[in-house]
Amino acid sequence: MRFFGFHEMLNDWASRTPDAHALYYDADGKRSVTYRRLLETVEARAEKLQEQGNTCLGVLADGSFSCIVDVFAAVFAGMQVVMLDASLSEKTLSQLIRQTDVDQLSGSPALCLALKDSLTKGVSGGSGNILFFTSGTTEQSKAVVLTEGSLCSSAWNGSEMLPLQPGDLLLCILPLNHVFGFVCGLLWGLQCGATVALGRGPRHYFDDWMFYMPTAASVVPTMAEFLLRVKGFNPELRQILIGAGDCSAEVLTALQQSGLKVAFGYGLTETSSGVAISTQGDPRAMSLCPDCRISLAPDGEILIFCPLCMMQGYYKRPEDTRAVLCGGVLSTGDLGRFDEEGRLYITGRKKDVLVLSNGTKIFLPEFEEELSQALGEADLAVTAENDRLTLILCTEQDEQVIKAKLRPWALQKPLGQQITRIVRRTTPLPRTATGKLIRWKLL
Repeated sequence: MRFFGFHEMLNDWASRTPDAHALYYDADGKRSVTYRRLLETVEARAEKLQEQGNTCLGVLADGSFSCIVDVFAAVFAGMQVVMLDASLSEKTLSQLIRQTDVDQLSGSPALCLALKDSLTKGVSGGSGNILFFTSGTTEQSKAVVLTEGSLCSSAWNGSEMLPLQPGDLLLCILPLNHVFGFVCGLLWGLQCGATVALGRGPRHYFDDWMFYMPTAASVVPTMAEFLLRVKGFNPELRQILIGAGDCSAEVLTALQQSGLKVAFGYGLTETSSGVAISTQGDPRAMSLCPDCRISLAPDGEILIFCPLCMMQGYYKRPEDTRAVLCGGVLSTGDLGRFDEEGRLYITGRKKDVLVLSNGTKIFLPEFEEELSQALGEADLAVTAENDRLTLILCTEQDEQVIKAKLRPWALQKPLGQQITRIVRRTTPLPRTATGKLIRWKLL
C-alpha cells in the first residue's frame, strides 16, 4: 500500500497489525514497541510539542527511539523539522541551527543546553518541511527541503523494487540525519510493515548483525567491504541494499557469491533518496523506480524528473535551487549511461572531471585509483593549482620515495597529466560520514 504521510503509514499498520513489532531498540537489550504503541507514543509527544508552541524542531539525530518519535511527532504537530548531525562541532551546529530557523532542540540534554543560545525566533509557513543537509563533497552543505510526502513516496518506490514482508527484520545502522539512512534504514521497513532494529551506536556497527540477526539491511560501500572481509554478516541476512557512494564490482560480486541478494541504489538528497535500484543480475545495472524518469544531457549528465519525491528547493537559497532545478527536472551533476535494456549505469561526476586550460580532462576517481595502486596509499586526492596537478596524500613516506614510486606510472602518462607538486599530510583527508572525499576542503 502507498502512503503519503507518516500518520497515514503508522495508523494503517497500527490498525492492521496493532501488536506486531515496529521497532527494536535499547543499548542493552531488545526492547520493542508495537505499531499501535508507536502511534500512541508519537501522538502523545505531538500534543506536548503543540502545547509548547514552537515552530521548528532541530533533531540532533542519534538513531535512538526518542529521536524517531520526535521526528514523527514534530511532523504531526505541524512543525518544520531539521535533521542535524549530533557528531558535528558545536560551532558548526550553531551555524546550521541559525541557518534553518530552529527554535527548539531535541536530543542530548547536554548538547541542547550548550546550543540554546543559537536558537532563533522560529519560522512561519514551515509546516511539513523536513530539512536534510547535502553531503557537501564539492562545496559546502546546503539544507534541502523535503516533506513527509516526498520521503514516504521514496520509501514506496524502494519497497516496489525491493519488497519486504511483515516478518522481515530491517537493521537500521546508518545515520538518520542522512536521507539514505532515514529512508532506506527506517522508512523502507515501516512502509512494508516490517520490524526495524535500531543500531546500538557506532561501537556496535559490526556486532549488531549477530545481536539482532536481521533479514535485510542498508549499508554504505565502505561498511559492506569491511563486513565482507571479516565475515560479519549474520546467516539470517538475505537482502542487502548498498548506496550513498560507489562500490567496487569486486565487492558486489563477492557479496552475491556469498548467497546474498545484493541491490545497488542511486539517489540524491534532492530526490528524497533512491531513484534507481538494481534488482537482479549485475548490481551496477539499475532499473528506474516507478515514479522516476531519467534522461541524459548531451554531455552525459543525469537529469531526473520525479515530482512526488523531488525537493521543494534549497532552504532560503533560491538562486542555488534555480541553478539545478528547472521545470521539475533536476540536473544532478552525475554522469551516466543506459544499456540496451534501459538500465542505468553511473559513470562518474561532472565535478570529478578536472578540466585544465589546455583542454586536458582528467576523471579524478580513476586517476586517483591509479595513483593509489602505484604508491600503495589509499588516502590521497588530486587537485589543480594554477593549472598544475597537485597530489595530496596522508602518508609517512618521504617525498623522494613517493617520486620514485610515481616514476614508472608517470612514464605512461602524457605531459598534461603529470603530477608537478606533492603535498604530504599527517592527518586523514576530509571525508563525509559515508566516505566520500570532500574536495573543497582539500586546500
